[in-house]
Amino acid sequence: MRRLETMIDLNYLGLIFATLFFALSVTPSLVPRDWLFQGLISGINAALGYGVGCLLEWLFRVWLRYAPKLGPRLRAAVPPTWVRYAMKSAILLTAAVVAALMLVQSARWQREITALMGMEGTDTAAYLRTGLLSVVVGVGVVAVYRTLRHLVLALARQLNRWIRVPREFAPALGLLLLTVFTVTVVNGVASRAFFAVANSAFSVRNDHTSVNAVQPQLPERSGSPESLAKWETLGFEGRWFVSHGPTASQIGELTGKPAREPIRAYVGLESVAGGPEEHAQLAAAELERTGAFDRKVVVVVTTTGTGWVNSLAAGAIEYMYGGDTAIIATQYSYLPSVLSFLADRGKAATAGKLVFDAVHAHWSARPPEARPKLLVYGESLGSQGSEAAFDGLSDLRAKVDGALWVGPPNSNQMWKQLVSRRDPGSREVEPMYADGLVVRFAAESADLAQPTTEWRPPRIAYLQHASDPIVWWSPDLIFSQPDWLAEPRGADVSSQMRWAPFVTFWQVAADLTNAQGVTDGHGHRYGSLVLDGWVAIAEPPGWNAELSDKIRAQLETAEDIERELK
Repeated sequence: MRRLETMIDLNYLGLIFATLFFALSVTPSLVPRDWLFQGLISGINAALGYGVGCLLEWLFRVWLRYAPKLGPRLRAAVPPTWVRYAMKSAILLTAAVVAALMLVQSARWQREITALMGMEGTDTAAYLRTGLLSVVVGVGVVAVYRTLRHLVLALARQLNRWIRVPREFAPALGLLLLTVFTVTVVNGVASRAFFAVANSAFSVRNDHTSVNAVQPQLPERSGSPESLAKWETLGFEGRWFVSHGPTASQIGELTGKPAREPIRAYVGLESVAGGPEEHAQLAAAELERTGAFDRKVVVVVTTTGTGWVNSLAAGAIEYMYGGDTAIIATQYSYLPSVLSFLADRGKAATAGKLVFDAVHAHWSARPPEARPKLLVYGESLGSQGSEAAFDGLSDLRAKVDGALWVGPPNSNQMWKQLVSRRDPGSREVEPMYADGLVVRFAAESADLAQPTTEWRPPRIAYLQHASDPIVWWSPDLIFSQPDWLAEPRGADVSSQMRWAPFVTFWQVAADLTNAQGVTDGHGHRYGSLVLDGWVAIAEPPGWNAELSDKIRAQLETAEDIERELK
């Protein structure tokens, strides 16, 4: 039996599956990946494959225990030592060759994806560094696994020695105890410590003010001398938001018509001493102070984690309505969206609901004929918080005059329900709900006009790209193939992308880190498509294509300038 165990070598069986998982991991994903990210994700996938090999080897040994008659036959079939060494050498050589060939092919796939997105492709020679990094990462993961295994066995020996746990059950009990301890530490002490440190670190940035953000003096802006929300309390993103944006003179110059000074109201985490309820009430009070409910449009924006508001989306609605607008946004976290999603995404939902309800209460108190249009907007995690203000589609349509949600995470409940109930024959990446009667999904401007049948107000629009990993990443990818990979691919997704258990999950998870590292119109970069979204759900009187082109050009220029200044 010892010779048989030597042939069924854990290292080499694991290597076979590690090579398979590595090969699958370098196949195309949603967005381009450079060699560094590819190396990290491929190393993790190779380690997972190695684990699968470990599991199969263990199951084989267990099976042999219950098939004693088979052992002598297998021992008789064991080849000579030199043959076994030759087999192991062949496995090593094959693994190296397969990995190299897959990296060369992967570089081609990456160039295909970048071409679909109008980007410059990667160099094959440089991409081969992925292999070396993958080995380092894979070995590191396996080393951690082996360390944990030794801890389990050591714990099992102590259990057997001190409390007389039977030898057969001691390893299982040791594993259970170590797992409970690890989960308790990670979910408790470690996670709290990590997010406490992260919160402290990002609060430092929140206190910082860009040299290009200057306190506004106009009463229409929060942070001004007349404002209820003081300048120093608005946070980094809030101070930027209220100190920028088109002025009445800039709007009038572009549109050729008289314009009003747009209202930009903002409440930071430190603007009031209380909790979310007090922040919501201050937001509504700030709107009342500025006379927001006498404007044509009021937009309730649920921000992303740090309190960021898409300046292009805000500027678009302001130009469209000649500045006769009011935008209210609040900050609910110091953390970026990814960390905020993991640590306290409930805060986004709470803030979204409380702020909208407070604004809606003031809006509803006015006579129907004196009410401005009430619109809601959210991007990324902000769309999830904005959705949470409503019990469902009927409640949404009863309370607003339009909703625009951009790049919704896959965990958005209303979005998920609408997509899962899409019309038969429509794709998940381009769903059609109730023949587009009340809700539409768009990856580009033309999609908003489809179908040509009636789109009843109040209109709801989701902007989502087929290549946006934030939209499509889900834990379900671990074990099940999503419809968006079973159906024909989106226009900017490689036709060679395939689903594989575990592998696709890690691929798309890695894509999250580079979701905005692409050109506008792809990934999580929606650019001026938000202008088309606003026009689709709340087109102002006298709108025309010439004015749309002017505003689009102005917004894109302003966005480029903001990237340089911020």
